[in-house]
Amino acid sequence: MALLIETGLSDWMSDGDIVREIKRLRPGMDVRTPDTIGDPSDITMIAVVGLNDTHPTQLPNLKLVQKLGAGVETIISNPNLPDHVRVARLKPDAPAQGIAEWFVTYILHRQRNVSFYEAAQRKAEWLPKAPGYTPEKTVGVLGLGHIGARSALMLRAIGFNVMGWSRSPKQLDGVTCVHGDTALPDLLGQCDHVCAILPSTPQTIGLFDAEMLAAMKPGSQLLNAGRGDLIDETALISALDKGALGHAVLDVTSTEPLPPQSPLWAHPNVMITPHVSGWHLGEALGDVAENYQRLTDGQPLLHEVDRARGY
Repeated sequence: MALLIETGLSDWMSDGDIVREIKRLRPGMDVRTPDTIGDPSDITMIAVVGLNDTHPTQLPNLKLVQKLGAGVETIISNPNLPDHVRVARLKPDAPAQGIAEWFVTYILHRQRNVSFYEAAQRKAEWLPKAPGYTPEKTVGVLGLGHIGARSALMLRAIGFNVMGWSRSPKQLDGVTCVHGDTALPDLLGQCDHVCAILPSTPQTIGLFDAEMLAAMKPGSQLLNAGRGDLIDETALISALDKGALGHAVLDVTSTEPLPPQSPLWAHPNVMITPHVSGWHLGEALGDVAENYQRLTDGQPLLHEVDRARGY
């Protein structure tokens, strides 16, 4: 049995960095990279950012796909992945903290008129402008799992009025929680900022269409750090042009990297960040090593995904 690390990325942690950290945590583990894979039949677990179509066919004894992150929609939808192969995701603290900070950063960026003052400074203009008053602002958090709950509580601690939405009932101290499809448009109409951290499921793909965007409070800001397929981007541009909402900050888009010809790049009321909100894994590689050991020992896995439900 061996663990294969293959991120497929050149602008993040290298495969070798991850291998060294896992071996530091669990000396003696058989951890390989594509350069040191040896016999592919030895591989029983692979840790990836994204699973390509060839992985399942090239690894005949694969038993577990470990996502080096949270979203698993592209893994479970891979047509070549046999039904018996299990899937697990990570739920570490570090990216949850990072994504919560990302939401706070861009909410305060707008509330404190940062772009306005940057423009004024370029023109050497002294132009005071009243910032938003935090106790009078409502932030909605869509998705109250590990990351969403962390974000909601951080925003509440700053002093915002926070509402949370989820598919099923949830409770968070100091947060007004609602649930179900019928509750979402009403929440959107009350919020000055809407933070989306939803998974990609059949129920969430395209959820923010023209009708849902029209339900948002005029002038409000939509921030998405969940999955890019949540938002109909053509409808978003139209809604921004009509003033149905005032601004959007997108860390995820329907196609990544975002193509240069996308009108989102040049829209004056859109800010793009390149999928960086939850950059650090922190202690999560310990969970990767732990799942390898649990798989070996026949024990329940950490954060195993229900492939039928998608999360």
